[in-house]
Amino acid sequence: MIAPTTPALRPHEDVIRALEPEVERQLRTLRPIDTAWQPTDCLPDLVQEGWPERLAEFRDAARAVPDDLLVVLVGDMVTEEALPSYSTALNQLVGDAEGTSPAPWARWLRGWTAEENRHGDVLNAWLRLSGRVDMRAIERTVHALLAGGFNSRSGTDPYNLLVYTSFQERATRVAHAGVARRAEQAGERRLARICRAIAGEEARHERFYTAMMAHVLDVDPEGGVLAFAAMLERQIAMPGRAMTDGREPGLFDRFALVAERTGVYTAADYAAIVEHLVCAWRIGDRRLSGEAARAQDHLCALGARYGRLAERAAEAAARRPPVKFSWIFDRVA
Repeated sequence: MIAPTTPALRPHEDVIRALEPEVERQLRTLRPIDTAWQPTDCLPDLVQEGWPERLAEFRDAARAVPDDLLVVLVGDMVTEEALPSYSTALNQLVGDAEGTSPAPWARWLRGWTAEENRHGDVLNAWLRLSGRVDMRAIERTVHALLAGGFNSRSGTDPYNLLVYTSFQERATRVAHAGVARRAEQAGERRLARICRAIAGEEARHERFYTAMMAHVLDVDPEGGVLAFAAMLERQIAMPGRAMTDGREPGLFDRFALVAERTGVYTAADYAAIVEHLVCAWRIGDRRLSGEAARAQDHLCALGARYGRLAERAAEAAARRPPVKFSWIFDRVA
């Protein structure tokens, strides 16, 4: 554990650099490539004898997935496929100008990117093989999201980036686990296994970023609490917020509406993540004063407030009519 220091004397970048020994220890969070699962392990092998029969069985099982869950799955996949934007944003945290730095933060980012890359790949392949979705409409959505760029609203502050990634890794874990649960209920066990595998990796990544921010708070409690409060004040920008299919406006909001109605990722989940992080980072136990103490009080009350708002959000979502999606050939969900 790094000894606390006076926050005014430690720029945020210095605190992040001082965490490198802990990052080095945490590199074991990443799985060795030789033992990691790959998308091919989860899907019909199209080079083996009897592949047409296995593919037919795969597509037959995929027909059990309802349209509303397909929409959520596509939205999750599009979000995962925009990984290059997130990796670029996180490079502000590690400062790897050449792309091959041996520094612990840089090695973490490359390893994290390599693991995350498989998530979009396997979901893309499942959707393509299923025959249930309009892949060109989906590909246009991915293309547009990458071309449009990504703004996490964290600026260049590394504390903000750690808050953001801690929140988002937990949110994506919840979302993929939710799809796995619904897929299992529908009888599509292969998709359930895929999404559980992804959720498991998101959980590992979440533990890393949450632990790093906990160390920041031990070193610089005032700066860390103010960063946490500032990020929540702006609201955590969902990674796929700017997605568009070039046709219907408000695509992300429509996707989020379906995710809410299916129970895969809801406003209540957002509130629960806030409460979890407040607890995990022991926000209420920190000895603070002035602006940081006011932010501390605000954060400790925020989860309950969001929980009340979530109840109204669920009621409003239930009243909304189904909406059509180009992703599923203009069917409604």
